[in-house]
Amino acid sequence: MGAIIYGGGERRVELDDRTLAHVKSVVVTKLRRQESFTLSCIEGLGDDSHRSSLWIHPSIPLEFEFTDPDRPELNRAWLNALMVSTNGSGDLWVDPEPDAEPGVTAA
Repeated sequence: MGAIIYGGGERRVELDDRTLAHVKSVVVTKLRRQESFTLSCIEGLGDDSHRSSLWIHPSIPLEFEFTDPDRPELNRAWLNALMVSTNGSGDLWVDPEPDAEPGVTAA
């Protein structure tokens, strides 16, 4: 289980490494363009689950921590869906992965 460490360690959001690799790719692309947005996901399981959103801005410290040292192949369709959603709504909503279409190397 990997994590996004946000705001200099003030906040930690855990995601599986595969999901985290896709989220990282979109986040880095947006930040390179100096674009701010929210990142939203469901945390926890069952009755303990909740939705959280983080304001992602180039000036806020952000770290991606992966458990697995190997980079997964990225699903181009998922990356596209995440980016289109973020560009349209200003919110990167972490949806489940659609059918696999590997072939892009992780950033």
